[in-house]
Amino acid sequence: MASQNGCMKFPRLVDQRTACRDSNDVSKRQPKLLTSNLRLNRHEISRTRLSSSSRSLGSLKNDKIQSGNSSQAFFNKNGCLKWRFSDAPQRGKFHGKAFSSAEIFSVGDTVVGPSQSVSEEKFGVLLLNLGGPETLHDVEPFLFNLFADPDIIRLPRFFRFLQQPLAKLISISRAPKSKEGYASIGGGSPLRKMTDDQADALMTALRAKSIQANVYIGMRYWHPFTEEAVHQIKKDMITRLVVLPLYPQYSISTSGSSIRLLQSIFREDPSLASLPVSIIESWYKRKGYVQAMATLIQKDLASFSSPEEVTVFFSAHGVPQSYVLEAGDPYKDQMEECVDLIMEELKSRGIRNPHVLAYQSRVGPVQWLKPYTDEAIVELGQKGVKSLLAVPVSFVSEHIETLEEMDMEYRELALSSGIENWGRVPTLGCDSSFIADLADAVIEALPATTAAVATAAETPVVDPARQAVNVFFGSVLAFILLLAPRLLLSIKGSIL
Repeated sequence: MASQNGCMKFPRLVDQRTACRDSNDVSKRQPKLLTSNLRLNRHEISRTRLSSSSRSLGSLKNDKIQSGNSSQAFFNKNGCLKWRFSDAPQRGKFHGKAFSSAEIFSVGDTVVGPSQSVSEEKFGVLLLNLGGPETLHDVEPFLFNLFADPDIIRLPRFFRFLQQPLAKLISISRAPKSKEGYASIGGGSPLRKMTDDQADALMTALRAKSIQANVYIGMRYWHPFTEEAVHQIKKDMITRLVVLPLYPQYSISTSGSSIRLLQSIFREDPSLASLPVSIIESWYKRKGYVQAMATLIQKDLASFSSPEEVTVFFSAHGVPQSYVLEAGDPYKDQMEECVDLIMEELKSRGIRNPHVLAYQSRVGPVQWLKPYTDEAIVELGQKGVKSLLAVPVSFVSEHIETLEEMDMEYRELALSSGIENWGRVPTLGCDSSFIADLADAVIEALPATTAAVATAAETPVVDPARQAVNVFFGSVLAFILLLAPRLLLSIKGSIL
């Protein structure tokens, strides 16, 4: 339900779209046109991050656990985990607001304190990420899953029946060029392995802080899918869950899409209704993250012969302008604030280089956030800039947009535009200070977990016959729309 100011309110997990899931085998999802009333088939998750120690938190009864600056965990005489706050936690709305680590979004109305004994508590952390094709064969179905998401291609309500037909056609047309890109970086995306490594590192960091937790991975568009991770969370009987999107800044198309999918899964499964959940929507303001980014930049600036002459070039993944202007996406504001915080940290270290923020990876004819990375690079070259240090500010793992788009395409463009010295800061990956800060964010989120209430009656009922008709005519119309420009050019050419 929506409040008067347009933000999503709960107690019920109401999804604004239906997830695309194959009822036969989620782990082998192919680009098929699926009906929206299929339910997920149970199966084993392809890989789960499990704690190597089965030590119960009950052994910590007399310990005190520091959880950042806002709260402290302790055990009472009955063996129950309790929390003492120095500052009351804030709970944010679903979107339309910038969230920091202290502004934790919870899926429900009332914060539920731990009601079980410590020995019964089983903590879980769910890392959400984009996912990526692991082989060239995976590229086309991965693209279909990507463009079938209504948070990626936002069609007007009247044309939403075109979503999957358009996704099918776009994935087919874009697959050859995308395969070339993935072939240039080794034949597939390294995102899965890097996220696995981050999950392992986070679990180790939590254990070092006396928190035993299972860490799971839920990818949005490739396996291990979010559905798989949730199935394993249920199987492991997790009693308290923190959801951590691996996107520093919130956007409708990244964290928002993954969170809404998670909502739909909870809504369709009554057994998840009482699971206390806390979602950290963004964490770009966290001091540990800002310092880690500044340290990477400082280190790479030192590799230039004249570090003070280098322009720090922040390149972020772009989003269509309509997301910000019409849908209220806070991404642009959060990105600009994030860059300001990093530059302030660098200035505190005596580094005062000029900097630029631009946006990359635009797709299609619509207007995206500006300035565009490629145009900004050319303009800097024309202005006489000779040294450029590129910073992938919206990414925490290497993937095609850093390894191919930045390291190859933008580097070549920079050198051809008159820029003589090019450098690129690596993504944070498993940087120890970054992972330690994520662990602190998880600990701070634990006391704000809230019971998620699902209502089966709100699950939309879909008429299979009507859906089939929509898909058929949608496919025909999408095919016509895709070929119309080419047909017009062909007719014009034959006339002339």
